[in-house]
Amino acid sequence: MGYYQNTRGRRSSGPRNNSRRSGTATYSRGRKKGPAKQYIHPSKFVKRAKSIEATEYIPTRSFSDFELNDLLKNNLENDGYLSPSAIQDDAIAPALEGKDIVGIADTGTGKTAAFGLPILNKLIAERGHRALIMAPTRELAQQIENELKSLGKGSGLLGAVLIGGAPMRPQLDDLRNNPDIIIGTPGRIKDHLERGSLDISSVNLIALDEVDRMLDMGFVHDMRQILKLANPTRQSFFFSATLDVSVRQLISEFSKSPVEIRVKTGETSENVEQDIIPYAAIDNKVDILHDLLIKDIATKAIIFEDTQRGVEKLHIELKSRGFKTDSIHGAKSQGQRQRALKSFINNDVSILVATDVAARGIDVSDVTMVINYSTPQTYSDYIHRIGRTGRAGKTGLAFTFVESR
Repeated sequence: MGYYQNTRGRRSSGPRNNSRRSGTATYSRGRKKGPAKQYIHPSKFVKRAKSIEATEYIPTRSFSDFELNDLLKNNLENDGYLSPSAIQDDAIAPALEGKDIVGIADTGTGKTAAFGLPILNKLIAERGHRALIMAPTRELAQQIENELKSLGKGSGLLGAVLIGGAPMRPQLDDLRNNPDIIIGTPGRIKDHLERGSLDISSVNLIALDEVDRMLDMGFVHDMRQILKLANPTRQSFFFSATLDVSVRQLISEFSKSPVEIRVKTGETSENVEQDIIPYAAIDNKVDILHDLLIKDIATKAIIFEDTQRGVEKLHIELKSRGFKTDSIHGAKSQGQRQRALKSFINNDVSILVATDVAARGIDVSDVTMVINYSTPQTYSDYIHRIGRTGRAGKTGLAFTFVESR
């Protein structure tokens, strides 16, 4: 059977991500624990987030120019890949030469194919090689799995997905079949290493997606432990939205003369219109939100709240008011999160209430509105949140609630 199948023989094809965006890299300092959070007026985020002119990237190569297996080229054509995105254009060729890659790029720029195609190509050419891919969240790990299944269809490669919140038994069954590709979150990968159900000493290829977010989430020790156990002669891929000191330290420790590729603006698309929504302490904040949402009943919106409790409370309130909503946060089971995301993608619900971490990696191209119901803690968080809309050449709205002081 073809890859991409998991070791129990299921097949599926996933959405491709081939956005086109180019620009210059930006640098930001990592989030550090310290004194109580200082209040930052969100209007400063709006003023600072200057729009960039949306320009179409003109690739220097076509997919046929890369030394890829014919099966992969056929799958690319069948999946509708017309030409490489900027990150793919610059990363695939050196990766195929066996070089370590550091990619600085935003979500939605085609990163998965940038590291996925070279990995699949190597595994097809040299049977017996193995790959490990780490991602910060369950949702992103599953999106990577879906895309690689589609890209590697018919290759016969086996895969396993190791994520928290999912039953352990099916994962153990998959691992017993010696999968070629293992995709997972650091915590669950570490769990399997500690119980002896996973041995990565023979892993020849490792990819880390959204390195900065994994570090923000406190996975640094798990990541280091995992990287130390892998084959020291492996080829490594590090992809991150930012390149601060902590990310650089990890890359320096666990890569060999990497090729660094920067395809990042750190700003927002000119397609996103930003504004603030002031409210007074005596106002009913949810009533203001209600009025905003009913102005456009066709809106497909993501609403951000800081806490799991806040997300669930707001979701229940909006649902009681007749809105088609669902919620996604870390306290929900894997099945609940999958169903919520699927309902949102399929337009069964038009509003998704989420925490920052849970929404990380969600790539839904037709989101028309982002609402910061709670204040983003950093400028980087603000950029990430509003970057969920205005994608693929479409327009979007981003509103941030601001308490009058």
